Amino acid sequence: MREDRRFITLRLSVALAMTCLAAPAWAEFQVGMDAYNRGDFKTALREWQPMAEQGDARAQFYFGLLYENGDGVPLDYAKARQWYEKAAVQGDAKAQLYLGLQSSFGQGVPMDLVDAYMWYSLAAGNGNAHAPGYRADLSRQMTPAQIAEAQKRAREWKPKGK
Repeated sequence: MREDRRFITLRLSVALAMTCLAAPAWAEFQVGMDAYNRGDFKTALREWQPMAEQGDARAQFYFGLLYENGDGVPLDYAKARQWYEKAAVQGDAKAQLYLGLQSSFGQGVPMDLVDAYMWYSLAAGNGNAHAPGYRADLSRQMTPAQIAEAQKRAREWKPKGK
């Protein structure tokens, strides 16, 4: 019984420590989000850049969005895609959706419906509520063979380097 209490105490201590360590990252992200929502893109960029470079998927997604829209940085679809890809390989469903959109419309990359369908499928699988609708709309423009190829790619997709 006494060992059980020690184990529970240890688990609670570890959980508390992890919460305390995560709080500063959340606060920094929120400072950037508040700035972004005010239209202060330079501040958002300054807050998110270190986080994005250290691998924070949320910051990477929004960094991509800044480049895609030219908010506080020169408009650059290729850089946007690079940041979306960094977030997408971590399972960020919004980044996966935006990669699908870029491929659907040929935004910064050649139009590729199979690639777009794959990204929409991955985003849907990670809980993005908009992805199934985009995928359904896109499927009306595709052949059955293209859809089968896209589904195969989605099933076999692995993050680069894994």
